[in-house]
Amino acid sequence: MFIFIIICICYSVLMLMLLHGWKKIQEFSSENSPAEIRFSIIIPFRNEAENLPILLKSLTEINYPNSKFEIILVNDESEDNSMEIIEGFPQLHSDFRIKVLDNERTSNSPKKDAINTAINSAQFEYIITTDADCQVPENWLKSYNDFILKTGNKLIAAPVAPLYLPPKGGGKIPYFLNFEVLDILCLQISTAGAIGISKAFMCNGANLCYEKDAFLKVSGFAGNDNIASGDDVFLLQKFQQENYKIGFLKSKEVIVYTQPQQSFGDLVSQRIRWASKAPAYKSLFSKFTGVTVLLMNLSLVIGAFLVFLQILPYQPILIIFLVKFNLDFILIYSSAKFFQRETVLRSYFWSSIFYPFFSTYVAVKSLFSDFSWKGRQFKN
Repeated sequence: MFIFIIICICYSVLMLMLLHGWKKIQEFSSENSPAEIRFSIIIPFRNEAENLPILLKSLTEINYPNSKFEIILVNDESEDNSMEIIEGFPQLHSDFRIKVLDNERTSNSPKKDAINTAINSAQFEYIITTDADCQVPENWLKSYNDFILKTGNKLIAAPVAPLYLPPKGGGKIPYFLNFEVLDILCLQISTAGAIGISKAFMCNGANLCYEKDAFLKVSGFAGNDNIASGDDVFLLQKFQQENYKIGFLKSKEVIVYTQPQQSFGDLVSQRIRWASKAPAYKSLFSKFTGVTVLLMNLSLVIGAFLVFLQILPYQPILIIFLVKFNLDFILIYSSAKFFQRETVLRSYFWSSIFYPFFSTYVAVKSLFSDFSWKGRQFKN
């Protein structure tokens, strides 16, 4: 029981640190600065015919001078009609410049190879990455421009949220989607909170901006290109090791919306892929966070079984659960308020009961099994 208490104390300290970091970051408002920063928008894609029309439409609505940005799409061996959709798009938007490249594979990470392929061809000084299943906001580049001019940051993480729409034909939103939204809200505030206390260890490549020269100076993805995922996290850690200025752009005007997973099985597979890179984290804070969160969830799972077997009394385990329940709620509520997703909190109670089992399963599975991604199999 003493070990359970120590884990609970460590978890409580961690959550309070992240909440403090989130509150330290002021919400940013555009300042109508002149459009000085030039951006190369990089978007790898593989078999995204269903999502590309939404992405491309949102890109045409960007409120920024056309001469100040370029769009580089990198085809990672798509087997559907993604290329036909892209090739037909300029015919409808003649003033819209898109460069399409074939991915040049050199490592075990297709996405890192795709970004490297694009950066080798990029003309402008700042790189922005997003995913092909995303929808970017109108003032995306304008807000980044204002933020960079004000802060001088070399790398900027920014918010990502799932599209939260009722199913086609009506009906209720699936329970697993509510669960996914709550999970992403937690990840987003954890990302920002860690940056707010200068302990950055996580970001999302669906909405990430960094200086091209700084990327080249840290040798890009070299050193971790044997790991299939982590194009965002490991680059962030390299920037931090070089003491480059890192910031979180806390603004509703730059939220990138991404398609949610289509099934609970897809959600589990995605989380296993994300978790598979955790053992390669280098910073002490990232290791402390990963171990503490894992142990907290694992202790609740073990505690529940011990209570069921009548080996432990239920009161101490219930108290530990309530500590976690309330701390997590405060954190997620703050995130939900920013993303204007307060209604999803209606699912918080059952999600908080299920999450320790989900998280423990994903963590253990990521350590011992391979994973699939975009129709490919990757070894852990």
